[in-house]
Amino acid sequence: MAKKIGVTMEVGNDGVAVITISNPPVNSLASPIISGLKEKFHAANQRSDVKAIVLTGNGGRFSGGFDINVFQQVHKTGDISLMPEVSIDLVCNLMEDSRKPLVAAVEGLALGGGLELAMACHARVAAPKAQLGLPELTLGVIPGFGGTQRLPRLVGLAKATDMILLSKSITSEEGQKLGLVDALVPSGGLLSTSRKWALDIADGHTAKALVHVFFAQRATSKVPNVTDAGLKPRPMKKVAVIGGGLMGSGIATALLLSNTRVVLKEVNPEYLQKGLKSVEANLKSLVSRGKLTQDKAGKALSLLKGVLDYAEFKDVDMVIEAVIENIQLKQKIFKEIEEICPPHCILASNTSTIDLNVIGEKTNSKDSIVGAHFFSPAHIMTLLEIVRTENTSAQVILDLMALGKAIKKVPVVVGNCIGFAVNRTFFPYTQGAHMLVNLGVDLFRVDSVITSFGMPLGPLQLGDLAGHGIGMAVKDIYAKAYGDRIFRSPLTELLLKSGRNGKINGRGYYIYEKGSKPKPDPSVLSVVEESRKLTNIMPGGKPISVTDKEIVEMILFPVVNEACRVLDEGVVIRASDLDVASVLGMSFPSYRGGIVFWADTVGPKYIYERLKRLSETYGGFFKPSRYLEERAMNGMLLSEPKASRSRM
Repeated sequence: MAKKIGVTMEVGNDGVAVITISNPPVNSLASPIISGLKEKFHAANQRSDVKAIVLTGNGGRFSGGFDINVFQQVHKTGDISLMPEVSIDLVCNLMEDSRKPLVAAVEGLALGGGLELAMACHARVAAPKAQLGLPELTLGVIPGFGGTQRLPRLVGLAKATDMILLSKSITSEEGQKLGLVDALVPSGGLLSTSRKWALDIADGHTAKALVHVFFAQRATSKVPNVTDAGLKPRPMKKVAVIGGGLMGSGIATALLLSNTRVVLKEVNPEYLQKGLKSVEANLKSLVSRGKLTQDKAGKALSLLKGVLDYAEFKDVDMVIEAVIENIQLKQKIFKEIEEICPPHCILASNTSTIDLNVIGEKTNSKDSIVGAHFFSPAHIMTLLEIVRTENTSAQVILDLMALGKAIKKVPVVVGNCIGFAVNRTFFPYTQGAHMLVNLGVDLFRVDSVITSFGMPLGPLQLGDLAGHGIGMAVKDIYAKAYGDRIFRSPLTELLLKSGRNGKINGRGYYIYEKGSKPKPDPSVLSVVEESRKLTNIMPGGKPISVTDKEIVEMILFPVVNEACRVLDEGVVIRASDLDVASVLGMSFPSYRGGIVFWADTVGPKYIYERLKRLSETYGGFFKPSRYLEERAMNGMLLSEPKASRSRM
């Protein structure tokens, strides 16, 4: 009887699709198997009745990898065309990027390409004594299905090197100890356990959060009265950037990478050369990291022109101002460019704190004024806040959205207020940390707890990274706008007085040395002690005792509280926009779904009650907002829409 070769899929009543490889005796990955896997994975992702996927092999074996008999035939005949048509997109796109969780049910053996398939799944459940390995080097080839990248991530570099270079296989028992296998179960329960794992992942909070962020990001492209107004975006062939500092050079780099002609203006030759060299350094860095070819970098640089006056501005489609946060300077620039630029030109500011109405109050082109708030480094960070005033035209918004997508950003349209959506929502982030430190909590513990929560940097190290001079520069602006809920701490000012400006000059809360990771600086504790004495808020002069959970709440619940005000005032179109902005702009962990989604999972009522108690103890910084109180009292989620108060 001829052996049956192919890939089958069965969907159970539980919504789990079981995809089975059948190619006796070891389920080798011949061409029909590869194409069959692609077909079944695609079908499973498209079907609405499929919640999760289990991949397994027929006859008690997962897969022995690619058919080694093919290598023998190639060596004999020299005919390379005999090699199977294998495309890495199976594991890199269809599997790894699958929106439905994939679990490998491994029995018998998973070798070579078979193990690589299992590693591309989101989890691996194995039966006892299963053989796992990458024996490709014994045949003179390297693992070509992603194993060289995934195995070190799962078992560590030393063990992965041993397994790959020496072609050493391990048992599933050892694999579980190393982290390659997630669960070890008897053969009889392999499929049922794998199905349960797949459903647990599909129904778990992490999966729901990631799916939410995925669809929330897609929703940002829909802006009422803009994207549905029948308008078409105008081409942005030439863009001028004013200011060649960190932000200006980063914005210029992002534009150049999308083949847009860029004019970079500075006030004197020295600053201009610095700006041009910064752009060149950005491109070189991308080349050295393999993100850009040398040819493309050269082409991008050829589109850049540095200038000291406005002569080149006569035919630009957009100007992006990226100078220091000085109201008078920005007003002067906008008045000047309005006079020289063509009538259709968009006048954009990269300000992060100043009211756009104030910036443009001396111009007559208020419908062309818009905020284009990039995040640093601007050529790498993907969020672009598009800030509209009540006068900004729909055409201008649409044009900037199109440009944002062209330069590989995710544009989120927000209303005009101090700090806009992201910086306003997160200004309590650092202030909560300052309060804890002034209450006697160890500053390095605060950062450690917040990074354990999932933030890439704790609030104090984030201050170091931005530079404490920036914190001082915007302090008064936020205090004037939101003074009723500001925690006033002398800590930043004391740091600067002691010569600590963070990473900029190598010393802040941490010590920064070239080629080394930041190290806590014990000598900063004397500065902290001085701040504690001046603030004098420790109960009875003694440090408070708090759990890690309480630290998270005292730092992030005020952020949620400000997010509620942003929602209440209609600064964002929808709550999910703020989730996207928090993930892309502040690196809030995507697996928690964004700041509003996370708050809804914690529970508005719990957050309200905690903030109420904290405000009774520590004052107005923690006072719950009206929006949060209403939602908590009425049993509503923060994300539930209400009658629109949008500024859009």
